[in-house]
Amino acid sequence: MQKVRAYLKKEYPRFLEELKEYISLASVSASGNKKEIQKCAEWLLAHCRRIGLSATLYSTAGNPILVATTKKDARNRPHYLVYGHYDVQPPEPLELWKTPPFVPTVRKGKLFARGASDNKGQHFAHLKAIEAYLKTGTSLPCDITFVIEGEEEVGSSNLALFLQKNKKMLAADGVVISDTNMPSLKTPAITYALRGIAALEVTLFGADRDVHSGSYGGSIENPAMALAHLLATLRDKKTGKILVRGFYDGVCVLTPAERARLQHGGENDAEFYRDFLKVPCLFGEKGFNHIEHTTTRPTIEINGLTSGYQGVGSKTIVPARASAKLTMRLVPDQKPSAVIAAVRKHLVAHCPKSVTMEIKSGHGAEPYLFEPKSGAVRAAERAIKRVFGAPPRFIREGGSIPVVTDFQKILGLHSLLIGFALPDDNAHSPNEKFELANFKRGMALSAELWQELAK
Repeated sequence: MQKVRAYLKKEYPRFLEELKEYISLASVSASGNKKEIQKCAEWLLAHCRRIGLSATLYSTAGNPILVATTKKDARNRPHYLVYGHYDVQPPEPLELWKTPPFVPTVRKGKLFARGASDNKGQHFAHLKAIEAYLKTGTSLPCDITFVIEGEEEVGSSNLALFLQKNKKMLAADGVVISDTNMPSLKTPAITYALRGIAALEVTLFGADRDVHSGSYGGSIENPAMALAHLLATLRDKKTGKILVRGFYDGVCVLTPAERARLQHGGENDAEFYRDFLKVPCLFGEKGFNHIEHTTTRPTIEINGLTSGYQGVGSKTIVPARASAKLTMRLVPDQKPSAVIAAVRKHLVAHCPKSVTMEIKSGHGAEPYLFEPKSGAVRAAERAIKRVFGAPPRFIREGGSIPVVTDFQKILGLHSLLIGFALPDDNAHSPNEKFELANFKRGMALSAELWQELAK
């Protein structure tokens, strides 16, 4: 291990430049720009081969999936999958970025660019740790297979089929995923629960074209106004409770022990949210605290609203249509299909007759929860404490990683969720960043982790 640690330290400047090159590739899956996605996938393929992995790009109905493996050992060592995604969120609004989103820039020990922490920087740390083993001739205690996809940010719709078709190739003892957070630079974490997600888009139609608001306003329904009223029926404005009948069906009740665990170390989170996000106060469902709001309670969020004239100045019209993108974050044991059906039924029941409505269902993923008492978790605890100098906190997260439940259902594998991102890394927002201290510690942790998991 001394050779591995020395290699990681010596080669760090090169690693950083390689990470910058990787992040500069605008692999935005939502845009549908196949050329940029393919360019990024091929860069990753070449890089994996260069560091000594056997790597292949597999075509799908969507974006390619990369599989890169170490040389299998005849001694039947433990085998682990490492999952990541090379696709990134759209960078808009561009005017809010201090530096261009695909021009990686280091400021005060932080790497700013779209995809820096979500998720290129995190899985790249694992690649560099494996490189250190391979290039120093140090025997790996585990066989490793990387599965890095290009559709996580749009629901991973083709990955489940890929796993189904390649069960034999991907048979393993577990999965390691670094696509989650740690509470602070001084507080590492293991995530034991994720919220699920269900998405839909609702569009209301009025006249067959935009019309003059002076000539027609007041005599026909304005779809934008109707949509605003319709969306307002989804949630009680005072209590924060979702008003969709059946929405809370299946939601697990937290035990007192679970609530106590979630409170540990989170005393200053509310102050952090106010200071970091610049909101005048917090808001959430009555009867639950801010940690439970973001990790253990289901939500409905409006992700986007579109209607009418969006340019400079005014244009006095009654728009012909209005649409909203909605996502619901789900908790154990809610099912995406059941939640979508309940929300759809609510919208149909509350839609005014003066407009017509279209609802399109989007991607969905089930929530994930496991009891953190396995041997793999104990191994991760030892590695984390050695690298970070502190034991990990066990946390729930409010985000979703669709493939986690796929790994469990299709391959029978549990996932070890050890993230290196921070709450202020601006994932999905302008000025996304990755702390370079965590890039270094991520590589070191990965190198130590395989030693502990092999035990």
